[in-house]
Amino acid sequence: MLEKPDISDAAIIDCLRAAYTIDAADLRFLPLGADRSTAVYRAETRWFVKLRRGEFDVNSVIVPHLLHGQGMTQVIAPVKSAAGDLWTPLGDFKLILFPFVEGHGGWDADLSAPQWVEFGRALKRLHTAHFPPDLLQTLPQEDYSPRWRERTHEFQALAAAGGYRDAIAADLARFLVSKRPEIDALIAHAERLASVVQARALPSIVCHADIHVGNLLHTPDSLYIVDWDTLTFAPKERDLMFVGGGLGGGAFPPEEEIRLFYQGYGQTEIDADALAYYRCERIVQDIVAYCEAILLAEGDSADRSAGVRQLKSQFEPGNVVEIALASTTSPPRP
Repeated sequence: MLEKPDISDAAIIDCLRAAYTIDAADLRFLPLGADRSTAVYRAETRWFVKLRRGEFDVNSVIVPHLLHGQGMTQVIAPVKSAAGDLWTPLGDFKLILFPFVEGHGGWDADLSAPQWVEFGRALKRLHTAHFPPDLLQTLPQEDYSPRWRERTHEFQALAAAGGYRDAIAADLARFLVSKRPEIDALIAHAERLASVVQARALPSIVCHADIHVGNLLHTPDSLYIVDWDTLTFAPKERDLMFVGGGLGGGAFPPEEEIRLFYQGYGQTEIDADALAYYRCERIVQDIVAYCEAILLAEGDSADRSAGVRQLKSQFEPGNVVEIALASTTSPPRP
C-alpha cells in the first residue's frame, strides 16, 4: 500500500501498548508493496508493524512461526502478543508485529550470486518442512479453477465498452484493449494446461505462492523470505515458476538465475507444463487484481496509478508475459 490507510497513528500506538506492552512514540508509515489490503509501519527502530485488512488467513502467521521454530533462519517470525497470540485485532485490521530488519527488498537491490544460491536453499527448506496434518487441510488447495480466466474475460468486455471518465481507469481500459491478443493467448494456454496438469495429480506441498524477489529481504549477511499471505497447498512448480520467469530483478540473465538457484535448491524433476501453467495463470490473476482496484474504483491515487504502470511493465519485451508465452512451447512430459 502506497498511501496511508484510514486509521490513526494513535490507534496503532495504543494497540501496540495494550497488546504488546510496547511504547512506540515514533511510528512511521512505509509506502511499500502493491497489495492494497496491507499497510506497513516502522515503530521506533526495533519493530515492523503490518496491518492486514479484509481476508486474513491465520496460517500466514502460523507457518512462519513454525518454520522459525524449526530453525529456518531465513524466516522472520511474528512476535507474540502479551496474551501469546501471533496477531491482534485493530478495528477493520489485523495487526502483526515483527522485529525490524534493516535490509533491501529484491526490487530495490539485486541479489548477488551467493544470495541466489541461498534463495534456493531457503525455498528447499520450505518445500521439505513438516507441518501438522490439520494445518495442511486448512490451507487453500490448488484446484485449477477457471474463475480468474472467466473474470478476465469480463474485464476485457468492460474495457472494450469504454466510457470511463476516470483518467486512470480509461488508461488501463485502452491498454487492455490493445493487448487483447496476448491476454487471450495467456487465458487459452492456462485453460488448456490446467486440464493437462490436473490430470497428472502432481504431489502437493506448502508453497509460498508469491515468491518473487520483491518478497525477499536481504542484508550483506542474511536473506529472508517475507509476506506469507498467499500460502497454498500446491505442486512445487507453483513456487519454482518464479525462477527464470522474469521476476528475478534483472541482475542476471534467466539462465544464470536458474543455475544459481538450483545450486542451492538441489536437483529436482520439474513438470514443464505445470511451470507454464502457473506462469500464465499468475499473469491472469494479476490482471484481475489490477482491474478490480482500478476499473471498479475512481480517484487519483498513488496506488491506482502505480498499478497501471506495474501491469503495463509485465507486457514489455523480455518481461513476464513474453516468458510465460514462450514457456508454453516446451515439449510436454512423456
